[in-house]
Order: sequence, then structure tokens, then C-alpha cells
Amino acid sequence: MSHELKEHRFYKNKTTLTVYLVLRALIIFILVRAVLRREYQSVFLCALSLVLLILPSIISRKLKIVLPDTLEIVILLFIFAAEILGELNSFYVRVPHWDTMLHTINGFLCAAIGFALVDMMNRNDRFTFQLSPLYLAIVSFCFSMTVGVLWEFFEFSGDYFLGMDMQKDTIVHAIHSVNLDPTLTNTVVHVRDIADVIVVHSDGTRQALGLGGYLDIGIIDTMKDLFVNFIGAVVFSIIGYFYVKKKGQGKVAHRFIPKVEFPEKTDE
Repeated sequence: MSHELKEHRFYKNKTTLTVYLVLRALIIFILVRAVLRREYQSVFLCALSLVLLILPSIISRKLKIVLPDTLEIVILLFIFAAEILGELNSFYVRVPHWDTMLHTINGFLCAAIGFALVDMMNRNDRFTFQLSPLYLAIVSFCFSMTVGVLWEFFEFSGDYFLGMDMQKDTIVHAIHSVNLDPTLTNTVVHVRDIADVIVVHSDGTRQALGLGGYLDIGIIDTMKDLFVNFIGAVVFSIIGYFYVKKKGQGKVAHRFIPKVEFPEKTDE
């Protein structure tokens, strides 16, 4: 493949390139429509999505690594599903378990990336350490969970400081709290069969929310996101473990693990 071809296109594989071009065309269409409607937040999200679509290719060239075609396509679809479908088209609210699906995929992908970062160092002669397959799997898992926790910090910060609702609320029908204990003896008080919540404002007016239950503010969504991130991380960590154990012969792992683009130098 010539140097000129490498410099003038983002993705090498035809299937990946087709996915990229289709998604880019859809985003540009949505961007133009948002500009005409003066929906500037949508314009920003579309512009951000266009940048994110080319980011994997840029990182690949800068770091001189090869991203497997399957990994590239999943990343592209993930960006479109999260930003365009999730945010702009409200799939997070309209489609059940949309957020759960994306967090599970994110846990899997981050584990793959974390695994690749350590595996590339493990194969490089410039580094003196050699890590066991189990240790690589543990590092992969920890990397994925760290990314997941940092994202939840970001969501909480947006909600707490900017009044957003990134940590989506959940309707529950029971609460269990020591704050309702009048004796102050740390006794849990159970309130069950909650059918509605009435909000009393500072001026004394009352407002029934009509939710059919109690409004949990974010904690269930956060823990659910971390749990499915955990599942995705565990799944790939197991796959990565057997990939190293079998010396790179895994049928699934090699589709998601980036590799060094150039061969390692050998002593002449």
C-alpha cells in the first residue's frame, strides 16, 4: 500500500470505510437540519460526532498501531449510537435498556484497549518485564472499570454542578432509610407500596409528581451502569486470558486487540 493512499483516507478496510462514509453522511444531514432549525446544541453534538468518527484512525496513525476492522466498526457504531441516536434522538429515554447496552459494550471495548496497551509493552524488547496471562487479564479488567468509574464521576458532576440529568432517574416503589428513624438509633425504616410523591415547595404549594412511585435520583442508574461495565470487562478479560495463553490463536480476541504496526527491531 502506497504512502499516498495511507495519507488520503481514514480507514483501510472497504467495509469499515463504507460504514464510516454512511455514518458521516447521516450526521452531516442531521447537522444541516439542526443549523436550519437553529438547534445549536444539536449542531455541537453533530460536530463532536464527526470529530470522534475520525479519531480512531488518527490515533492509529499517530501511535503506529493497527486497529482490527471489527474493533473499528464497533467503535464507529458505538459513537453514532451514543451521540446521534442516544442524545439527539432520545434513544436513552425512548428505547428500553439502550444505555445499559452501550455501557456493556463500553466495558468490553475498554477492557480490549487496556489489554492491548499492556500486551504491546509485554511484547516489546525495550521493556524488561513479562506479565502472565492472568495478570494481563486483571490489568485489562481494572483499566475498563477505572474508565467506567471516571465516566460516572463525569455524569455526577454534570448533574450536581450544571443541573443536568445524565444519571437518569428510576421509579421505585419502596425506600429504606435510617433518616426516617425518629429515635436516631440507626434503625432502618421501611416505606413500601409507594404510589406517588408529593413535593412541598417553599411557599407551601404542593405538587403531585404523578410518577406512580418514588423518584430515585441517579444511584440505581449509576450502579446498573457500573455493573454492566463490569460484565463487559469480565467477558473480554476472560477472552484475553485465553488469547495470551494460546499465544495469540484466539478467534475472537484478535478482532478487538490493536497491534503494533511495524515489526520490532531485532539485533543484527
